[in-house]
Amino acid sequence: MIQLYQFPTRWGVPNESPFCMKMETYLRMSSLDFEIVYSLNLRRAPKGKMPYIEDRGKKIGDSNWIAAYLKAQYQVDLDQNLSEPEQAVSLAMRRLIEENLYWCIVHSRWNTSAGWKLIEPLFFGFLPPLIRTAVGNYIRRGLVKETYYHGMGRHSEAEIFQIGRQDIRALATFLGKKKFFMGEEPTSLDAAAYGFLGNILQVPLQDPLQEEVRSQRNVVEYCRRIQEKFFKQTASLPR
Repeated sequence: MIQLYQFPTRWGVPNESPFCMKMETYLRMSSLDFEIVYSLNLRRAPKGKMPYIEDRGKKIGDSNWIAAYLKAQYQVDLDQNLSEPEQAVSLAMRRLIEENLYWCIVHSRWNTSAGWKLIEPLFFGFLPPLIRTAVGNYIRRGLVKETYYHGMGRHSEAEIFQIGRQDIRALATFLGKKKFFMGEEPTSLDAAAYGFLGNILQVPLQDPLQEEVRSQRNVVEYCRRIQEKFFKQTASLPR
Protein backbone atom coordinates (compact mmCIF):
# COMPACT_ATOMS: atom_id res chain seq x y z
CA MET A 1 0.00 0.00 0.00
CA ILE A 2 1.11 3.55 -0.71
CA GLN A 3 2.37 5.36 2.37
CA LEU A 4 1.96 9.13 2.41
CA TYR A 5 4.41 10.85 4.73
CA GLN A 6 3.36 14.25 5.97
CA PHE A 7 3.61 16.55 8.96
CA PRO A 8 1.51 15.87 12.09
CA THR A 9 -1.74 17.78 12.13
CA ARG A 10 -4.16 19.35 14.57
CA TRP A 11 -7.20 21.68 14.65
CA GLY A 12 -9.19 19.23 12.51
CA VAL A 13 -7.38 20.37 9.36
CA PRO A 14 -6.27 17.59 6.95
CA ASN A 15 -2.78 19.08 7.23
CA GLU A 16 -1.28 22.45 8.12
CA SER A 17 1.10 22.17 5.17
CA PRO A 18 -0.66 23.21 1.94
CA PHE A 19 1.47 20.80 -0.10
CA CYS A 20 0.71 17.89 2.23
CA MET A 21 -2.98 18.78 2.11
CA LYS A 22 -2.78 18.97 -1.68
CA MET A 23 -1.22 15.50 -1.93
CA GLU A 24 -3.71 13.90 0.43
CA THR A 25 -6.53 15.49 -1.56
CA TYR A 26 -5.03 14.18 -4.81
CA LEU A 27 -4.82 10.64 -3.43
CA ARG A 28 -8.38 10.79 -2.12
CA MET A 29 -9.59 12.03 -5.50
CA SER A 30 -7.72 9.20 -7.23
CA SER A 31 -9.46 6.53 -5.08
CA LEU A 32 -6.13 4.74 -4.57
CA ASP A 33 -5.60 2.89 -1.31
CA PHE A 34 -3.07 4.65 0.89
CA GLU A 35 -2.17 5.20 4.51
CA ILE A 36 -0.85 8.34 6.19
CA VAL A 37 2.35 8.31 8.20
CA TYR A 38 2.84 11.44 10.30
CA SER A 39 6.47 12.44 10.65
CA LEU A 40 8.76 15.39 11.31
CA ASN A 41 11.86 13.55 10.08
CA LEU A 42 12.91 15.42 6.95
CA ARG A 43 16.16 13.47 6.77
CA ARG A 44 14.27 10.48 5.41
CA ALA A 45 12.48 12.58 2.81
CA PRO A 46 14.05 12.17 -0.67
CA LYS A 47 14.04 15.92 -1.32
CA GLY A 48 14.34 17.00 2.30
CA LYS A 49 10.73 18.13 2.53
CA MET A 50 7.18 16.90 3.00
CA PRO A 51 5.17 15.31 1.56
CA TYR A 52 6.64 12.20 0.05
CA ILE A 53 5.41 8.68 -0.56
CA GLU A 54 6.86 5.22 -0.19
CA ASP A 55 5.60 2.65 -2.64
CA ARG A 56 7.01 -0.66 -3.84
CA GLY A 57 10.34 0.04 -2.23
CA LYS A 58 10.67 3.51 -3.72
CA LYS A 59 10.55 6.97 -2.16
CA ILE A 60 9.15 9.79 -4.28
CA GLY A 61 9.23 13.39 -3.10
CA ASP A 62 7.49 16.59 -4.25
CA SER A 63 3.74 16.57 -4.89
CA ASN A 64 4.06 17.09 -8.64
CA TRP A 65 6.55 14.24 -9.08
CA ILE A 66 4.37 12.04 -6.91
CA ALA A 67 1.44 12.74 -9.23
CA ALA A 68 3.63 11.87 -12.23
CA TYR A 69 4.65 8.61 -10.54
CA LEU A 70 1.02 7.69 -9.80
CA LYS A 71 0.14 8.33 -13.43
CA ALA A 72 2.95 6.09 -14.69
CA GLN A 73 2.53 3.35 -12.09
CA TYR A 74 -1.24 3.24 -11.57
CA GLN A 75 -2.62 5.03 -14.66
CA VAL A 76 -4.14 7.68 -12.40
CA ASP A 77 -4.63 10.95 -14.26
CA LEU A 78 -7.09 13.46 -12.85
CA ASP A 79 -6.61 15.58 -15.98
CA GLN A 80 -7.26 12.89 -18.58
CA ASN A 81 -10.48 14.51 -19.79
CA LEU A 82 -8.97 17.98 -20.24
CA SER A 83 -8.05 19.29 -23.67
CA GLU A 84 -4.51 20.55 -24.26
CA PRO A 85 -5.58 24.21 -23.89
CA GLU A 86 -7.40 23.31 -20.65
CA GLN A 87 -4.32 21.51 -19.36
CA ALA A 88 -2.26 24.61 -20.12
CA VAL A 89 -4.67 26.81 -18.16
CA SER A 90 -4.67 24.31 -15.30
CA LEU A 91 -0.88 24.34 -15.17
CA ALA A 92 -0.78 28.14 -15.14
CA MET A 93 -3.28 28.28 -12.28
CA ARG A 94 -1.35 25.68 -10.30
CA ARG A 95 1.80 27.73 -10.74
CA LEU A 96 -0.03 30.78 -9.38
CA ILE A 97 -1.05 28.77 -6.33
CA GLU A 98 2.17 26.87 -5.69
CA GLU A 99 4.81 29.39 -6.75
CA ASN A 100 3.24 32.69 -5.70
CA LEU A 101 0.40 32.34 -3.20
CA TYR A 102 2.50 29.80 -1.32
CA TRP A 103 5.14 32.39 -0.42
CA CYS A 104 2.47 34.74 0.91
CA ILE A 105 1.36 31.91 3.21
CA VAL A 106 4.95 31.25 4.30
CA HIS A 107 5.40 34.92 5.18
CA SER A 108 2.17 35.05 7.16
CA ARG A 109 2.92 31.93 9.19
CA TRP A 110 6.66 32.17 9.71
CA ASN A 111 7.50 35.86 9.53
CA THR A 112 4.71 37.48 11.55
CA SER A 113 4.35 37.33 15.33
CA ALA A 114 0.78 36.00 15.11
CA GLY A 115 1.78 33.30 12.65
CA TRP A 116 4.84 32.23 14.62
CA LYS A 117 2.80 32.02 17.83
CA LEU A 118 0.65 29.44 16.03
CA ILE A 119 3.38 27.57 14.15
CA GLU A 120 6.10 27.30 16.80
CA PRO A 121 4.26 24.93 19.18
CA LEU A 122 2.88 22.90 16.26
CA PHE A 123 6.24 21.96 14.78
CA PHE A 124 8.56 22.30 17.76
CA GLY A 125 6.36 21.82 20.83
CA PHE A 126 7.65 18.28 21.38
CA LEU A 127 11.17 19.58 22.09
CA PRO A 128 12.50 20.75 25.49
CA PRO A 129 12.05 24.54 25.87
CA LEU A 130 15.68 25.62 25.30
CA ILE A 131 16.18 23.31 22.34
CA ARG A 132 12.76 24.22 20.96
CA THR A 133 13.64 27.91 20.90
CA ALA A 134 17.03 27.35 19.27
CA VAL A 135 15.83 24.88 16.64
CA GLY A 136 12.64 26.79 15.94
CA ASN A 137 14.42 30.09 15.43
CA TYR A 138 17.04 28.44 13.21
CA ILE A 139 14.42 26.94 10.89
CA ARG A 140 12.36 30.11 11.00
CA ARG A 141 15.34 32.20 9.89
CA GLY A 142 15.97 29.75 7.07
CA LEU A 143 12.41 30.03 5.75
CA VAL A 144 12.42 33.82 6.04
CA LYS A 145 15.67 33.83 4.07
CA GLU A 146 14.17 31.54 1.41
CA THR A 147 11.22 33.91 1.08
CA TYR A 148 13.61 36.81 0.59
CA TYR A 149 15.67 34.98 -2.04
CA HIS A 150 12.47 34.00 -3.84
CA GLY A 151 11.64 37.69 -4.09
CA MET A 152 8.39 37.74 -2.14
CA GLY A 153 10.23 38.61 1.07
CA ARG A 154 11.66 41.77 -0.47
CA HIS A 155 8.21 43.36 -0.39
CA SER A 156 6.64 45.06 2.60
CA GLU A 157 4.12 43.07 4.62
CA ALA A 158 1.27 45.15 3.22
CA GLU A 159 2.47 44.46 -0.33
CA ILE A 160 2.80 40.72 0.33
CA PHE A 161 -0.75 40.49 1.61
CA GLN A 162 -1.96 42.58 -1.33
CA ILE A 163 -0.33 40.09 -3.71
CA GLY A 164 -1.93 37.18 -1.85
CA ARG A 165 -5.34 38.82 -1.96
CA GLN A 166 -4.98 39.39 -5.70
CA ASP A 167 -4.15 35.71 -6.21
CA ILE A 168 -7.19 34.62 -4.20
CA ARG A 169 -9.47 37.00 -6.10
CA ALA A 170 -8.14 35.70 -9.40
CA LEU A 171 -8.88 32.13 -8.33
CA ALA A 172 -12.37 33.10 -7.16
CA THR A 173 -13.05 34.81 -10.48
CA PHE A 174 -11.85 31.81 -12.48
CA LEU A 175 -13.90 29.42 -10.35
CA GLY A 176 -17.04 31.48 -10.83
CA LYS A 177 -20.15 29.34 -10.51
CA LYS A 178 -18.47 26.10 -11.58
CA LYS A 179 -18.64 23.02 -9.39
CA PHE A 180 -14.89 22.51 -9.76
CA PHE A 181 -12.22 24.70 -11.31
CA MET A 182 -12.23 22.95 -14.67
CA GLY A 183 -15.87 21.89 -14.80
CA GLU A 184 -18.01 19.14 -13.35
CA GLU A 185 -15.24 16.77 -12.24
CA PRO A 186 -12.27 17.37 -9.92
CA THR A 187 -8.82 17.65 -11.50
CA SER A 188 -5.26 18.15 -10.29
CA LEU A 189 -5.99 21.88 -10.10
CA ASP A 190 -8.67 21.19 -7.51
CA ALA A 191 -6.25 19.16 -5.41
CA ALA A 192 -3.87 22.13 -5.37
CA ALA A 193 -6.61 24.74 -4.94
CA TYR A 194 -8.23 22.98 -1.99
CA GLY A 195 -4.83 22.19 -0.51
CA PHE A 196 -4.10 25.91 -0.33
CA LEU A 197 -7.46 27.70 -0.15
CA GLY A 198 -8.97 25.16 2.23
CA ASN A 199 -5.80 25.34 4.28
CA ILE A 200 -5.96 29.12 4.57
CA LEU A 201 -9.61 28.84 5.54
CA GLN A 202 -9.24 26.13 8.20
CA VAL A 203 -5.95 26.93 9.93
CA PRO A 204 -6.87 29.22 12.88
CA LEU A 205 -4.77 32.18 11.81
CA GLN A 206 -6.87 35.27 11.23
CA ASP A 207 -4.74 37.07 8.67
CA PRO A 208 -5.59 39.06 5.51
CA LEU A 209 -5.37 35.87 3.42
CA GLN A 210 -8.05 34.12 5.46
CA GLU A 211 -10.10 37.31 5.46
CA GLU A 212 -9.97 37.36 1.65
CA VAL A 213 -10.90 33.69 1.27
CA ARG A 214 -13.83 34.11 3.67
CA SER A 215 -15.06 37.08 1.62
CA GLN A 216 -15.28 34.94 -1.54
CA ARG A 217 -18.46 32.98 -0.98
CA ASN A 218 -17.98 30.79 -4.03
CA VAL A 219 -14.56 29.74 -2.73
CA VAL A 220 -15.95 28.93 0.73
CA GLU A 221 -18.74 26.84 -0.82
CA TYR A 222 -16.21 25.18 -3.11
CA CYS A 223 -14.02 24.20 -0.15
CA ARG A 224 -17.04 22.86 1.69
CA ARG A 225 -18.03 20.85 -1.38
CA ILE A 226 -14.62 19.17 -1.55
CA GLN A 227 -14.50 18.61 2.20
CA GLU A 228 -17.90 16.92 2.22
CA LYS A 229 -16.97 14.71 -0.73
CA PHE A 230 -13.44 13.69 0.29
CA PHE A 231 -12.84 14.73 3.94
CA LYS A 232 -16.00 14.05 5.89
CA GLN A 233 -14.06 13.38 9.10
CA THR A 234 -12.39 16.81 9.30
CA ALA A 235 -13.59 19.95 11.08
CA SER A 236 -16.53 21.85 9.66
CA LEU A 237 -15.84 24.86 7.51
CA PRO A 238 -17.20 28.28 8.48
CA ARG A 239 -20.44 29.37 6.89
